[in-house]
Amino acid sequence: MPSVVVVGTQWGDEGKGKIVDLLAERADYIVRFQGGNNAGHTLVINGRKHILHLIPSGIFHEGKTCLIGNGVVVDPAVLLSEIDRLQESGLPVPPGKLYLSEKAHLIMPYHKAIDLGRESLRGKTRIGTTGRGIGPCYEDKIARRGIRVSDLLDPELFGQKLKEILEEKNFYLQKYLGRDPLSYEEVYETYLRYGERLAPYVANISEILDQARREGKNILFEGAQGTQLDIDHGTYPFVTSSNTVAGNACAGAGVGPTSIDYVLGIAKAYTTRVGEGPFPTELRDATGDHLRECGGEYGSTTGRPRRCGWLDGVILREAARLNGLSGLAITKLDVLSGLTEIRFCEAYELEGRRLSSLPARVSEIYRVKPLYRSFRGWQEDLSNCRRLEDLPSAAREYLHFIEDYTGVPVVMVSTGPSRDQNILIRDPFRA
Repeated sequence: MPSVVVVGTQWGDEGKGKIVDLLAERADYIVRFQGGNNAGHTLVINGRKHILHLIPSGIFHEGKTCLIGNGVVVDPAVLLSEIDRLQESGLPVPPGKLYLSEKAHLIMPYHKAIDLGRESLRGKTRIGTTGRGIGPCYEDKIARRGIRVSDLLDPELFGQKLKEILEEKNFYLQKYLGRDPLSYEEVYETYLRYGERLAPYVANISEILDQARREGKNILFEGAQGTQLDIDHGTYPFVTSSNTVAGNACAGAGVGPTSIDYVLGIAKAYTTRVGEGPFPTELRDATGDHLRECGGEYGSTTGRPRRCGWLDGVILREAARLNGLSGLAITKLDVLSGLTEIRFCEAYELEGRRLSSLPARVSEIYRVKPLYRSFRGWQEDLSNCRRLEDLPSAAREYLHFIEDYTGVPVVMVSTGPSRDQNILIRDPFRA
């Protein structure tokens, strides 16, 4: 009855969706525990691309239960749109196959308006938000003035809370951000309709997971973004608005820490970042272009081109420590094919000092110089590799070094975008 947490070890976009999809075959319950629709999982199944923002990747498997935990902030329009799109493609999503936590907070129209207005005012100091209202929603949650899923099921309570908060939000939107005010009646009626449609999906997720654990079910916890976007431990302030590390699986889904048996970290064979913020190993040359084009490095949520660079061992080792990683899944190893040399950042240099961890001040992170170790590249196509022994010796040497450097075993390797292009060395559910 193991419970496995899957987390990103970099700045997100590590390929968690594909790994979660693979592990979902072995799980009974798949749980999303933080973030919002600022995250996107891209899956290629039978040659068809599917992009999910809120619903866990396990939805594509028969006989699985997908849960959206209390730690997720939910835009009901986006969630209902995902349900509708899946059903239109021949995949029904009835209550029982998907549940939504009654304690999850709702993204409201004023959250999105504030998000966009603030970013516009920042100008050159913008942080690169997706403008989907994630941060302002988490702000209201912490300030104890948020609206939760359960509130939609009580029209009188919802109306009272909305009226109180909308007066304040409209003042802020008009007087500070120069935006148009929102109509109470329009928001109220629209969200009540959302509530009617979502009501059959609403449940106590903590209770469901407790019962599943007692019955010996396999549970897979799915995080969004990556460790370096964690609100506490990432490259602050260029981070997301929630805790992305494995420890938040407990708070964001309503389970105790003793319920977690295995933590799997996902890392690309190189590093990418979307939006603003420091990126020590970023490549602004032909190699960076090669990684972007061969890896299809464009955001699944925003479509923005991702910044690309060599694998940063400093942040990878930091992720191993912060998440307590049990194993690593290395994705997009195939993208490195064709390079004559591969480089790995094993430390930084700052003003003559060698650093083995990220500085806390972002101003210093901008100034660090990566110290690289070089590896020989390989020319072989990896798309048909299904065993570790099938990989070129240079690729195996690279993977072994990652293991030695981080102290974490590599248990999975992705060799292409399709579901079957994968090498499973050790099953986290049987570890």
